Amino acid sequence: MMEEEELEFVEELEAVLQLTPDVQLAIEQVFPSQDPLDRADFNAVEYINTLFPTEQSLANIDEVVNKIRLKIRRLDDNIRTVVRGQTNVGQDGRQALEEAQKAIQQLFGKIKDIKDKAEKSEQMVKEITRDIKQLDHAKRHLTTSITTLNHLHMLAGGVDSLEAMTRRRQYGEVANLLQGVMNVLEHFHKYMGIPQIRQLSERVKAAQTELGQQILADFEEAFPSQGTKRPGGPSNVLRDACLVANILDPRIKQEIIKKFIKQHLSEYLVLFQENQDVAWLDKIDRRYAWIKRQLVDYEEKYGRMFPREWYMTERIAVEFCHVTRTELAKIMRTRAKEIEVKLLLFAIQRTTNFEGFLAKRFSGCTLTDGALKKLESPPPSTNPFLEDEPTPEMEELAMEKGDLDQPKKPKAPDNPFHGIVSKCFEPHLYVYIESQDKNLGELIDRFVADFKAQGPPKPNTDEGGAVLPSCADLFVYYKKCMVQCSQLSTGEPMIALTTIFQKYLREYAWKILSGNLPKSTGSSGGLTISSLLKEKEGSEVARFTLEELGLVCSILSTAEYCLATTQQLEGKLKEKVDVSLTERINLTGETDTFSTVISNSIQLLVQDLDAACDPALTAMSKMQWQNVEHVGDQSPYVTSVILHIKQNVPIIRDNLASTRKYFTQFCIKFANSFIPKFITHLFKCKPISMVGAEQLLLDTHSLKMVLLDLPSIGSQVVRKAPASYTKIVVKGMTRAEMILKVVMAPHEPPVVFVDNYIKLLTDCNTETFQKILDMKGLKRSEQSSMLELFRQRLPTPPAGPEASSSLSLLAPTPEQESSRIRKLEKLIKKRL
Repeated sequence: MMEEEELEFVEELEAVLQLTPDVQLAIEQVFPSQDPLDRADFNAVEYINTLFPTEQSLANIDEVVNKIRLKIRRLDDNIRTVVRGQTNVGQDGRQALEEAQKAIQQLFGKIKDIKDKAEKSEQMVKEITRDIKQLDHAKRHLTTSITTLNHLHMLAGGVDSLEAMTRRRQYGEVANLLQGVMNVLEHFHKYMGIPQIRQLSERVKAAQTELGQQILADFEEAFPSQGTKRPGGPSNVLRDACLVANILDPRIKQEIIKKFIKQHLSEYLVLFQENQDVAWLDKIDRRYAWIKRQLVDYEEKYGRMFPREWYMTERIAVEFCHVTRTELAKIMRTRAKEIEVKLLLFAIQRTTNFEGFLAKRFSGCTLTDGALKKLESPPPSTNPFLEDEPTPEMEELAMEKGDLDQPKKPKAPDNPFHGIVSKCFEPHLYVYIESQDKNLGELIDRFVADFKAQGPPKPNTDEGGAVLPSCADLFVYYKKCMVQCSQLSTGEPMIALTTIFQKYLREYAWKILSGNLPKSTGSSGGLTISSLLKEKEGSEVARFTLEELGLVCSILSTAEYCLATTQQLEGKLKEKVDVSLTERINLTGETDTFSTVISNSIQLLVQDLDAACDPALTAMSKMQWQNVEHVGDQSPYVTSVILHIKQNVPIIRDNLASTRKYFTQFCIKFANSFIPKFITHLFKCKPISMVGAEQLLLDTHSLKMVLLDLPSIGSQVVRKAPASYTKIVVKGMTRAEMILKVVMAPHEPPVVFVDNYIKLLTDCNTETFQKILDMKGLKRSEQSSMLELFRQRLPTPPAGPEASSSLSLLAPTPEQESSRIRKLEKLIKKRL
């Protein structure tokens, strides 16, 4: 029991003395020790083993025990001293706290004393400076009073002088005095509660009112509204009166300007009344000549009377424009049926010229009509159609050359007077639009008649296909109409004109281009087997004549030119029209129409060459290939196909020299059409002997080489064929060669034949395999077993060494195969 209690005590003691790693580390740093008893991981067994490593060391055990007991006694003494030293700690702490509280109370007392002394000092300073502040306020008030009295003296004297000078009409002195009185009166705004000050202010206002009425009366007397004649020249009194009006209420100035301009233009309203002959559009020049004379007369007589900052000359011109616009709109509504296109364009041209004259002469600073805003500068454009407005001759030359993307001159600054008069013509521009509709209709009819009379253009074999001259004429006319209409209006009339452009672009595409494409007819000269066997070159005739081929190429080139120019035209129209209307301009439908014409033209060229090769392929399929006894030169049908290619392709290439991408499209479409057709006719060649298959393989290789050389055939400049085209030819003709190689392979044993077919053609179609069997001339019973085997072999194509060894054992011997290959190579080299 005693041992158990001791063990429990030891465990509790270890539990109480168990310290955290952080605390243990801190103790080691504060009290570093090398004694093993001080380590946190002290192990008694290891320590005893260290003291007594051997049995002999147990001899001094008593000495070791005595040392440990001495060490324990010292530790007990140290602990006892420390515990006794902590007995008086609480009492010392309470005494220190009481001393700290007493020190804080003393500190608060000293702070309060300092605060009381500061308040006493502040009160003393206020008493000292009170008298000084009173003196400062007195000085400020005295200065303000003296200044105000001086201003009041000046104001009273100024008002008296102003009233006296007003009665004597001494406007020159009044102008300077009135401005001074107004400035002095501003200092008395806060004193208006004083009756005397308010009375002086009212006298100033009364003097201003009297001056305004008096000046207006003087102008009315000098320039009577009902008078027939004006004084010979301005007076100094009126000139000084204008200076006074500058200071008075702005309404006085506006009234003077309004009455003077109205009186100045009264003669104009009489001369160009609606019932006068000179009021109609055909004599519109006289209106602008009259105002030019009046402006010169004004400068000579009244130029010095009005201040320069009144811009009276410009105001007269602007008011004339407003009156003219109103009068012209009124008379055009009354006589709308008499407006003709030439007359309307004449009037608009003269009006825009006059607006340009105003822009050069004036700055436009007096334009206050909300309806007349300066045009917003369009955003920078990358459109190649962008250019400064050229002359008609320059436009025609640029259209003919297609030079629409040359560097352009910077646009001139906008005219602030644009539309100030010419805006009245906008409601009547439907006459112009209808006229352009009629003119374009007649132009298209003339193009059709000229084409029928002159016939198709001659094919050009030097610099590419000839573009029809009518398309250049059409776009030159479009450009002229666009520029002309944009000068008249950039609003709805431009949208209407765009609709007309779209209409006749479509008509040109269908009537001139598509309508004149030659129709595909029957072959004028077909091939027969006998003609092939005779190998008479030149015995066949292409479907299209040389002129018809040139016509198709010319229409294709023209459609390409129209496509590019239509895109440029769309960009230019969007620049000319108002920004809010740009979304309504869209010529995508018309560009699609020209793209359709291009596609149809290419398809016609392909069909023509394809149809020319049909008789040769038909003759190939009807030959008795099982009776061919030896492999010779290429067959007559190959010669016929090559002959047609050499006849047509150089002509097409030369006529499409300026549009190489479309010639490449022609080559690709022809290859995609001819190669499948050749393979179809190849399947019709049945039965075929081994020698016949070798002859067909030679013919196929010859056609393959010709097709690879198709883009540059007959050309002195040899160019590498496009990769896209080469890929199509190689893929298609390689399939034809693989078909013939399968036909050449022996059908015994069947397994090897089927595996060879799957390996060469990678075709899982049963119909194709059936055609191969027909070409080999197998019986129906043999074909049935072959087809059944083919279906069985499809899921798991032969692979591995066994299949390859069986294929090599049952295939033709290497000597036979190499002999056939050498023979074919020899014939091919001879042909090439």
